[in-house]
Amino acid sequence: MYTTKKIANIPQADTRVPFKRTEAMIPMRDGVKLFTVIMTPENQAENLPIYMERTPYGVAGWSSPRLNGSKAELVQDGYVFVFQDIRGREDSEGVFEMLRPPRDKRDPKSIDESTDTYDTIEWLLKNVPKNNGRVGIAGVSYPGWLAAVALLDPHPALKASSPQAPVTDLWMGDDYMHHGAFRQTYAHEWAVPLESQRKGGGITFDNPNNYEWYLPIGKLQTLAPELATKSHSWKAFLEHPSWDSYWQARATNLYLKDTSVPTLIVGGWWDQEDLYGPLAMYKTLEKTDRDNQVSIVMGPWNHGGWGGRGRRLGAMDFGSDTGNYFRKEIQAPFFAKLLKDKGTFTPAEATVFQSGSNKWMTYDSWSPKNGQKKELYLQSGGQLGFEKPEQAKSDPGYDTYRSDPTDPVPYRKLPVLATYTQGSSWGAWLVDDQRFLADRKDVLSWKTEVLAEEVTITGDVMANIFAATSGSDSDWVVKLIDVYPGDAQPERMANYQLMVASEIFRGRYHKSFEKAEALKPNTPTKFAVDLRGQNYTFKKGHRIMVQVQSTWFPLYDRNPQTFVPNIFKAAVADYKAATQRIYRSGSNASHISVSVAR
Repeated sequence: MYTTKKIANIPQADTRVPFKRTEAMIPMRDGVKLFTVIMTPENQAENLPIYMERTPYGVAGWSSPRLNGSKAELVQDGYVFVFQDIRGREDSEGVFEMLRPPRDKRDPKSIDESTDTYDTIEWLLKNVPKNNGRVGIAGVSYPGWLAAVALLDPHPALKASSPQAPVTDLWMGDDYMHHGAFRQTYAHEWAVPLESQRKGGGITFDNPNNYEWYLPIGKLQTLAPELATKSHSWKAFLEHPSWDSYWQARATNLYLKDTSVPTLIVGGWWDQEDLYGPLAMYKTLEKTDRDNQVSIVMGPWNHGGWGGRGRRLGAMDFGSDTGNYFRKEIQAPFFAKLLKDKGTFTPAEATVFQSGSNKWMTYDSWSPKNGQKKELYLQSGGQLGFEKPEQAKSDPGYDTYRSDPTDPVPYRKLPVLATYTQGSSWGAWLVDDQRFLADRKDVLSWKTEVLAEEVTITGDVMANIFAATSGSDSDWVVKLIDVYPGDAQPERMANYQLMVASEIFRGRYHKSFEKAEALKPNTPTKFAVDLRGQNYTFKKGHRIMVQVQSTWFPLYDRNPQTFVPNIFKAAVADYKAATQRIYRSGSNASHISVSVAR
């Protein structure tokens, strides 16, 4: 079951409530004190609930104007706002640990982020005047993960949580790895400053073009030992290249199995950092959600894009202010009901924006159960279709390309500026026009005929790629693309190639993510590549396209294409060009499995 809702543009809330700012060093059970900013409305007449965010990124800058701007919808409803530096970061005491694993409950002195949240709430209830005894927590990205782990041993006063773009599994699909392929630029430019500098910080490059800076073969192997002295994560990369107990201990969906607290999970379909996280967290919590406490919102956003208007992303125009809608019509009523007994709002099980048709949809489950399962098959002559192909005698049954580590496929148009450099297109690269790769011989494409009617895919998207390499290891990048017609409006969208869903898979993990295994050269092998899903309408007159390639550089490190036990320790001589085959017939018919809305 689902409903549709067209929405008008919703203006930003315009409210100016003066706040009194108080700073506190709140003691934890082990004596460590955490720097906390408390923002209380001046002339407060009634007891108010507490809205809290915890972060590694610094809270000293919170002020009344900033609060009225970024939290306007919540400010209108009336809250005491609390912002806290987590332990070991910025102005808090203690030692920082990236995605600190849950404590050993047998040790009464042990701590984790859940106990720090509990202790903070306990202190706030006793020391913040005129609070109503209820607390809500939210956050985006790392703070979204903090909002999630607050649910492990929740304080009785915690009545609502909204993990937004939460990190869930750093190795499987969030910030560090995707199916074992290493996100070297992000792990370098985000993790190293966070772990090596208590406050702020960044990375300085002597070449503004990241593609050229990371290009020399052996760069990663030179960089990794050096960075391992500054960053615990980089030490872990060297010692734990596979999905072993180290990463599993930090995989939130393996230890956060249920919740007694109403939880609103939020994510964006074009999140360049944490698309995997919200979907994986929702699927895990939903399995034990007998009381309908857990719901999910997925919008047409990049990382945290719901904090702005949400009308545009790169060249894309979604027809309405989707971010404003979420904050005003979903987030604010969610907290108001649970923390203030205001209104009757209950979020739908799944509220998911459908791009292409540009409308909000609500579903009884995610993925929806009433879709029609179909397969998009790669076919000869660069064709793509829903019918399984028959192999002609003159057709070898595969397409081929050469993958050369010295000339990797760029993941966005050159020059690739550093992630956080001014002018970088990092935030919108997942909606970049893929025509910039048109001249690459190492990117294969298959397209449908012009669609005679619209096709809407809703739910999980899985690529089943049958491939072979002349080497003994390989990466496979799969992209599902909407090809706009030549007369599309506005003009910037004419012939545009929009990535609808995409992912990468490191071939050595085709049997198990826990143990790498060499590929047999020139042997067709099935690779199941989870493209994470979508809710998208390919409109009449468009085409659907699938692309396959073996590098996505420099965001992802290069596979040597020669099997070595640990790529972080590969020799320069291990990097070799390889001939790749993508099979598309018989029992090796590569295809994309989708659910088509009825």
